[in-house]
This record gives sequence, C-alpha cells and structure tokens, in this order.
Amino acid sequence: MKSKTTKPIIGYTTGCYDMFHIGHLNILRRAKEMCDFLVVGVTTDDLCFQRKHKYPIINEQQRMQIISAVRYVDKVVLQSDMDKLAAVERENADIVFVGSDWKGTQAWDEYEREFATVGCRVVYLKHTDGISSTLLRQKIEKNEF
Repeated sequence: MKSKTTKPIIGYTTGCYDMFHIGHLNILRRAKEMCDFLVVGVTTDDLCFQRKHKYPIINEQQRMQIISAVRYVDKVVLQSDMDKLAAVERENADIVFVGSDWKGTQAWDEYEREFATVGCRVVYLKHTDGISSTLLRQKIEKNEF
C-alpha cells in the first residue's frame, strides 16, 4: 500500500533484465503499485557472468536505458555486487520486491532477517510463468521463433 503520510514509501528491486519481457514488466508494474518511488538495480554484465556463467545478450548500459524508459521506474542504479543490505540502506528502501520463485529459499529468508534490522520488508511478487530470459535465449539458439 502506498503512503498516506508525508514520507514516501521507497521500493527497491533488482534484476539482469536481459531481453526485457512481459515478466519483467509485470514485476515492475506490481512493485510500483505498492510504493511511491521505485528504485531498480540493473545487474552489471560482470555480476551476471559471475552468477550465471554467461554474459547478457544486451549490455548493461542498454539495459539501464530500457529500464529507465519504463514508466513505473523512478530511478535506475547499477547493481555491481550481491550486498543487498547495503543497497537497501543506500536507497533508504522500505520494501524490497522479488519474484515469488525466491520465497522460502535460504538466501531470501536471511535477507528478510537482515532487512528487518533496518526497517525494510520483503514482498514476493507472483512470478510470470512461461517466460524468462533463459527460455528466450534457448529459443534463439534453437531458431524457435
């Protein structure tokens, strides 16, 4: 729920956003519905490689431009590491949004505990089934358009 007081609710979410698709748009739209100001971290090319062992098809500068153009997004920052608590503190986030596919994982259970120490909560947004950058990449590689 958006703020009815003077302090705006700041939301934060991150992602690679490679080959921007409807699942990405759904997350950003749903997140914006629950906050006044939405900050989106776009994962750097190097961090994407470090985590997924492959570079994005679209480079980080272009991905930042794409995310900046989405009307639900108020601010775009680069995510160059996995220190999510530092990002929450830096952006003064009240809520971190993440896909529901992460709910109940050890990592996100720990993030919830960490964020709570600075007054931030996690909201899990429904994952859009049937679409992902990985699926798009596979279709491209197999010429399945």
